[in-house]
Amino acid sequence: MKTILNRIGSARVTPTRFFGFFLRSTTKALCGCWAIVFAFVLSLTSCDDDLDVQQSYPFTVEVMPYADKIANGETVELRMTIVPEGNYTNTLYTIRYFQYEGKGLLKLVDGPTLVNNDRVLLESKQFRLNYTAYSSESHELLITIEDNYGTRWEQTFEFNNNDSDDKGGSESTVVTPINPGTLTPISQ
Repeated sequence: MKTILNRIGSARVTPTRFFGFFLRSTTKALCGCWAIVFAFVLSLTSCDDDLDVQQSYPFTVEVMPYADKIANGETVELRMTIVPEGNYTNTLYTIRYFQYEGKGLLKLVDGPTLVNNDRVLLESKQFRLNYTAYSSESHELLITIEDNYGTRWEQTFEFNNNDSDDKGGSESTVVTPINPGTLTPISQ
């Protein structure tokens, strides 16, 4: 029986055992609380998971020199190249035009005829347009190129009548030969 009492006595909780157990449990609990608080604060200050991918880049359109005079029935070719400041593979470009003066037809070479103020998808950044005049007056049209993010480029093209002078009147030009003067043969 003494062995049983000794075992009970040894299993008895003393203040040191009680507070030691309590301190060990509290320390573990506090460490767990600090870990939870640290994880919470870290989640509030974590990085933004949205990637900043720039999709829309400003662009310009280079236009090769073109004839600015046109007669009824003549065609002027406009060669254009879209030059974006950056490259994003999913950028699409459309073209449309609005004719202010004159009558004519604007057509993409190797593509459709453009309808006044209707958008047409451009298949390449390099393209050519043919404008054919159907009247003998001056022609003025606005060409707009826009990407699928709303960035826009606009330019007005003006073609004067080939049969008129700068004042708008018809004038026949007479070419007179220049007198070459006296020719002296070169001696050998």
